Amino acid sequence: MALHLIKLAVGVDDVAHLRKLQKERRRERGRYVFYTRHMPRRREEILEGGSIYWVIKGHIRVRERILSFIPVVEDDGERYCLVRYDPKLVETVWQPKRPFQGWRYLLPKDAPADRAAGAPEAGDIPPAMAEELRALGLL
Repeated sequence: MALHLIKLAVGVDDVAHLRKLQKERRRERGRYVFYTRHMPRRREEILEGGSIYWVIKGHIRVRERILSFIPVVEDDGERYCLVRYDPKLVETVWQPKRPFQGWRYLLPKDAPADRAAGAPEAGDIPPAMAEELRALGLL
């Protein structure tokens, strides 16, 4: 089973906002990528079908399949990694997640399931009920 990454989508309000920001960055960079300072040591496991899971406003909300890792060395010797991903956003069952820095590995057993087609979105449910269902890991 493939290993995944998880990362905070800082400053992102919802999935639509993430989609918009990624399209803007794609126009700037010429491809769908995000930057990170360190190349994952377990990259081969991730490339076996792993995804980047995005945490938005304290909940894992969406994922995108990771396509490749591109090492980059700047003229000044600074090294970083471009993580290239599939732009198709796959919404997941909401799962609470505390803040953390950078990215982390996410084991398949800990990854939330994809949201079923036709399943209610959080906006379709009264806010108090949605929060309670999220806390229980049911939305």
